[in-house]
Order: sequence, then structure tokens, then C-alpha cells
Amino acid sequence: MKQAVRDYKQCTISVMDTIADPDISFDKNGISNYYYEYKAAEKERVFTGDEGKKRLETLINTIIDEGKGKPYDCIVGLSGGVDSSYVAYKAKEYGLRPLTVHFDNGWNSELSVMNIENIVNKLGFDLHTLVVDWEEFKDLQLAYLKASVVDIEVATDHAISATLFKLAKEHKIKHILSGSNVSTECIMPKSWIFNKGDHANLLDIHKHYGTRPLKTYPIFDAYLKRYCHHVLKARWVSFLNYIPYNKKEVKQTITRELGWRDYGGKHYESIFTKFYQAYILPEKFKVDKRKPHLTNLILSGQISKEEALAELKLPLYPEADFKNDYEFVLKKFGFTPDQFESIMKLPPRKHTDFKTETSLYTTYPALKIVRPLIKLIKGE
Repeated sequence: MKQAVRDYKQCTISVMDTIADPDISFDKNGISNYYYEYKAAEKERVFTGDEGKKRLETLINTIIDEGKGKPYDCIVGLSGGVDSSYVAYKAKEYGLRPLTVHFDNGWNSELSVMNIENIVNKLGFDLHTLVVDWEEFKDLQLAYLKASVVDIEVATDHAISATLFKLAKEHKIKHILSGSNVSTECIMPKSWIFNKGDHANLLDIHKHYGTRPLKTYPIFDAYLKRYCHHVLKARWVSFLNYIPYNKKEVKQTITRELGWRDYGGKHYESIFTKFYQAYILPEKFKVDKRKPHLTNLILSGQISKEEALAELKLPLYPEADFKNDYEFVLKKFGFTPDQFESIMKLPPRKHTDFKTETSLYTTYPALKIVRPLIKLIKGE
């Protein structure tokens, strides 16, 4: 993952720059590719005003109709963060009957637990919590750390997707309401993340560096994907793209209506995610995820570039928080400071140094016949 040295340059509109981003490009006016990618996504996927209302009404009616006779008509993944909390709030407002699902990977902050409890209690929703086997999950996270790849959060995000779709399969639910949206989380350099659903990559990393079998960890394998997509026809629903979505106003709403409390950073409801984004990424990979997060808010008209630059001048990790989190994380992983620092000094590697899901079709050609077989069984 060694990058060629480039002269420093920052986008004239946003705060995206050349640091740790080999794929950024600029037009003759110094505007980066992320501006144009955002505008394209906004045009294609964001629908507000009368068109948004019509699309949302059709979507809500479809969810309600397809959920008749079932205990739930949709699923909401609930982390306790801003986006998922607002999705749950709006689901209640729209008269939906979601099963809320939380994946407890052992890193929840006390505040996140309180937020989740407040949300489900105030909205009257059922909550399914999957508490992962900590020793298994720790082994998988350690494998990612030892593999020295950038997207360690795949270990959590993959399990969340697998859990949501397994529950969709179990309850025959077609709609999974997602907090993903263009307004606040469309921008992210491709080299900073990896495909969260790639089970082949996850299993190969664990095969190389794991020490115990993944007996209970939920795998989103090829068969579950094909069943959910082609038989059940389950799908993600990003209905926040159909309504005006202003992060500051949303925080005020969920604070007032749900007793929600702020974590101080995007996805900081998880202690490990906070430590990963505020320390591991900038120290080892020179990645500061505040830049794309703030850029998204600039491009959606929620903050100015000057406000974003002022935010970037603030320390990523307040000293007292870092000291406490550093000690907590190392103790939970069973690391000595020297052991952890030796991992931090490992040269970064690409996820593609390991097997990927696309290579499965070459290794296992029989997978290519799964979809035709499903069509045959269904009589399509």
C-alpha cells in the first residue's frame, strides 16, 4: 500500500486532499473528483420535494402491504448513532412495524447502550440483540490487525449485514431500512475502505492470522446472498434520501424526542471504532476520516468550508480520552504496549493481497449455476 509522493493539494471547494489518497484528482479549477461524484449521486439517488414525497409514499405503502400478516414489515439495524436512530424514529412516524436489530460486538460504550434502550422503549419496538462470542470476535479483529489492512471495521460491518439478512430470511421480511444516505455519508476514498460483504476476503484473512474457528460469527456467504436477493428479494432501503436530511436538525430531533445523547464523533458509539478512526487510521495509514465526513456536509450545504477547516484544527483525540481508551483497548485485546506498537509498525497491505469474493467463481465454478437453479425451483 506504499503510495507515491505527491505535491500537497486540497480541493478548492471541499477539504479533501492528496494525503493518503492516491485516487484523488482535480479539474483545471482545482475542484476534486469527489465534488462531481457527490453531485452525480445526489442527482441519481436523492429525491426531495413533491417527487420525494411521492416516492416515499409508494415505498411506505409497499412495505406495509408486503408485511401484512407478519409480526414485522421491515428491519432496522440500530447502532444508537445518529442515522440509525433517526431511521427508527421516522419508521414509527410512517406507521411501520420494524424489528430493530443490534449487533453487540463487545465494544459498546455505556452511552450507546443507553441510547438504544431509550429508542426502543420510547418507540415501542421489539429489539433483537446478537451478542457475538467475544473470543471469536476478538480473534477475528486481531487477525485484521495482524494482516495490516486498512478496513478493520469489516469484521463488525460484515457481521451486521449477515445478521440483518439472516433475520430477514427467518421472518420473510423484504425490506431492511438503512441509515445510509447521500447527504452525510456519500464521500469516502476507495483506498480507505473495502467491500464489507466480501466473505471470501474475511475468511482468508482469518485463515492466515486467526487462531480459533469462527463457529458462531455470522458469515454473509454466497448462498445467503443469493437466497435473500433472488428468492426472498430482500433489499436495503435508504429512505433518508427521500426526505430533507440535515444532521444538526436531526440531532436536535432525536435528542428531544428520544432522549438521545451525542457521542462527539461519527460512529463513536463504539469504543473500538473511536480508537480505530481517531488513532489507528491516522497514525498507521495517515487517514483522517473527518475529511470525507466534513466534505459531505459541505457539499450538501450543511456547513461551510471554513467551518470544516476549523473542525480539522481540533485534536483528533483529546489527550485524556486517548489515554483511557488506549489502556482499555490494549487490555481488552490482551496486548502489551510493545506488542501493539509492533503491529502498528507493520507495513500496510492491500485487502486484495488476500482472496476476494470475485475469485470464488474461478475457484468454484459450480457457484455460477446457483442462480439458474433458483429460477428453476421458483418456476421463473
